[in-house]
Amino acid sequence: MTLEIRKLGDLLLRERSREVEEVDQEIKDLIEAMGETLHGVTGRVGLAALQVGVLKRLFVYDIGHGVRSIINPTILDSEGAKECEEGCLSVPGVFVSLPRYDRVRMRCTTLSGHNIVIEAQGLLAQVFQHECDHLDGVLIIDRCDEEERRRALEEYQELELQREQSSA
Repeated sequence: MTLEIRKLGDLLLRERSREVEEVDQEIKDLIEAMGETLHGVTGRVGLAALQVGVLKRLFVYDIGHGVRSIINPTILDSEGAKECEEGCLSVPGVFVSLPRYDRVRMRCTTLSGHNIVIEAQGLLAQVFQHECDHLDGVLIIDRCDEEERRRALEEYQELELQREQSSA
């Protein structure tokens, strides 16, 4: 089942997600549907529940090893600041340059309900930061400088106009 991805301008994207109290069948079904949705979009690596209209602190990702899920993530520490080029399913077609950390250590819950601490670096660290931002109502345009933000918003508006015209 493919879910609808919310786009820039949807007020729900600015909400803070709520903790998952229990990893029950409903959560497992949501994660499965989110994985299918993620695989239905070319070139993307992560999807937060908030992006499909569910205010739960969880996300799925796939960096080439199959869909994985993270529940109730909290970034504990990070290091190695760097500039990254990043896109977002909720701001389709737009890429921005923004600061991220190269390494993160994160506490989370697994699909089987275990609480763990994981470390990530490189692309995986970037994905974790991006998706955790979503869970806090933060978009990529909020992380870049003012000039980059203005450029991204103009580009997004132009792309949206083109999408509307091609579907009319």
